[in-house]
Amino acid sequence: MPHITIEYIILLPALILQIFLFPMTVNWLMNTWVNSRRTLTLQNAATTLGSVVQQIYFSLNHNTMPAENVSYSTGLPPLIENTVYTANATLSAVAYNGPNSNTYLQLTMKLVGTSDSATTGVVLGSNALWQQSTFVSNSVNACINAQKFPNGTILLWFAG
Repeated sequence: MPHITIEYIILLPALILQIFLFPMTVNWLMNTWVNSRRTLTLQNAATTLGSVVQQIYFSLNHNTMPAENVSYSTGLPPLIENTVYTANATLSAVAYNGPNSNTYLQLTMKLVGTSDSATTGVVLGSNALWQQSTFVSNSVNACINAQKFPNGTILLWFAG
């Protein structure tokens, strides 16, 4: 009979530890997995958005393209994990300031209400300009606008 009491005394704390430790561990693992999945999806969306901006620029930069306005829907989903995301961009000059120098457009995407963000960048030509604007994913008019001027300068911005 004393062996059963000793077994209960030894196993009872282990049982209580399992009751609390297992759910806490599973919760921590699931949160880590969900955050990783959200961040990866956000990074893919940022890369896609940057690629679309670069393609619009390269299309308009061709000599055969006349001066005109272009509006392009990105095709990105309106929500990531049921959360709205926004994007902002900044244009900066590359260190070389020669006649054919390039500019660098850095895009930053953020999930609203979380700390998740993703950054990507694209290289554009020296005739690229960026108008400060914000891309809001669930906007009905969410798109990228571009305007090519007769002097060859291309102005890009988010609309919607």
